[in-house]
Amino acid sequence: MTSYQDKISPELRAAARHIGRRRFLTTTGAAAALAFATDLPGSARAAELNARRITEDPFTLGVASGDPMPGSVLLWTRLAPSPYEPGGGLPPSRVRLDWEIAHDDQFRRRVTNGTVTAHPEFDHCVHVEADGLIPDRVYYYRFRAGTWISPTGRTRTAPEADAQIAELRLAAVSCQAYHDGYFTAYQHLAAEDLDVVVHLGDYLYEYAVNATGGARAYTDRRLPAHFNRETVSLEDYRLRYALYKSDPDLRAAHAAHPFVVTWDDHETENNYAGEIPENDVPPEEFLIRRAAAYRAYWENQPLRLPQQPTGPDMRLYRRLHFGRLAQFDILDTRQYRSNQAYGDGWQTPGPESEDPSRTMTGESQERWLLDGWRQSGAQWNLVPQQVTFAQRRNVPTSDFKLSMDAWDGYPASRERILDGAAAAGVENLMVLTGDVHVGYGFDLKKDFDDPASPTVGTEIVATSVSSGKNGADKPANWNDLTGANPHMKFYNGRRGYAVVTLGTERARADFRTVSAVTTPGAPVVTAASFVTEAGDPGLTPV
Repeated sequence: MTSYQDKISPELRAAARHIGRRRFLTTTGAAAALAFATDLPGSARAAELNARRITEDPFTLGVASGDPMPGSVLLWTRLAPSPYEPGGGLPPSRVRLDWEIAHDDQFRRRVTNGTVTAHPEFDHCVHVEADGLIPDRVYYYRFRAGTWISPTGRTRTAPEADAQIAELRLAAVSCQAYHDGYFTAYQHLAAEDLDVVVHLGDYLYEYAVNATGGARAYTDRRLPAHFNRETVSLEDYRLRYALYKSDPDLRAAHAAHPFVVTWDDHETENNYAGEIPENDVPPEEFLIRRAAAYRAYWENQPLRLPQQPTGPDMRLYRRLHFGRLAQFDILDTRQYRSNQAYGDGWQTPGPESEDPSRTMTGESQERWLLDGWRQSGAQWNLVPQQVTFAQRRNVPTSDFKLSMDAWDGYPASRERILDGAAAAGVENLMVLTGDVHVGYGFDLKKDFDDPASPTVGTEIVATSVSSGKNGADKPANWNDLTGANPHMKFYNGRRGYAVVTLGTERARADFRTVSAVTTPGAPVVTAASFVTEAGDPGLTPV
């Protein structure tokens, strides 16, 4: 298998060392590094391709919408008639395409429309910020390129910020390793009655996918050899998104619901921390890889213009409002964190992990979160983020260990967050989490070391879509974890997603699971359901 060092040429290594971190953070330095790393064509030199000359369906990767606001939603697509080829099978030319929004899926009652250009330097993706829409309304949208018409997408705008709404239904998903199985969970999620889907990270994995799709064990196709290597370059990441987005169940989910997305580690590299890579490579080289990964992420997600990256930096944390019922504070716990203590993994906590200067979010993001809570008038304050927030001891004995990659490796940072919520008067705090390939339900405690300590919020951990393969209802460590953590109210190791229904008086969490992902078509069941009452945090089974 090609190694990371093999993919970084001597010239690129030399350029990375020459550019350095300080210059990389300037616009000039970032542009120079990206040009060196990706050899992007300039838009001023790109010719225009008449879309009528496209002879194969360019909408193979479907459509998506995201980040709904009152009167506005982001629409996305990417032109790729040959999605498994570099450039998607299109020349390095600009392509104009049309978009339209309607009240009905037959487009008889058209609301608005426009034209947008797909640029080759963004791999022919487009991001349309459609404005002038009615708040809290379902809409249908589609794109047209020449004679080709995209699949129809369904989306929904958010209510006005001061609107009194009775209910909001969302699904939380995470961790979809293509090589570990089919995206069956998305087939069922597409049929759910939802207002929004929250993706909590690991949308793709940097690991190699062999010709038969790993655990999918294809017998009717063979994937190109360039997927059978780790992603490092911009072209690698773009091709990997094309592979993932070619999955019909993922396309169906995107077409059915608007998504709110945040990343974890695998969109770039396993367990990286800020500027520090998993592997022993110079930070300057890793930042070029991070710049490529971040660029491909923005290109392939329904994100707005403020999220467009500059070099290796991307402002992904942001805030969304759904009337007075819910405020979403979407976090990024990868880009700004301190390095994992004690070399990462499950370790005995100590002075290094408990250092009060350690941060999961970085100072600016932490201040933004706490300031946002002080100004919040929402009934429910949700925090979509990546890694397990609650304390999670691995055994019910005094020699327990904690995950240094989760908030347990950053307890001072977690304490500041919980103290900030209390100081702001946040009564109904709900953390949404991915990462761990299992479903958890936690009561969040003021002091996790004291089971009698007040409960100050809840955490819903969505299991993986496919990562970890089929899993089990009771994993091998089920007794240890449930015995060691009395605030853990639910633990299941199957694949699936969580549906959260927010109401004015209570919230309900339904953990949906499928029995298998290594074969397609498994039915979905509700493994467990819990409610938490407004003003009385804590999970109660129903």
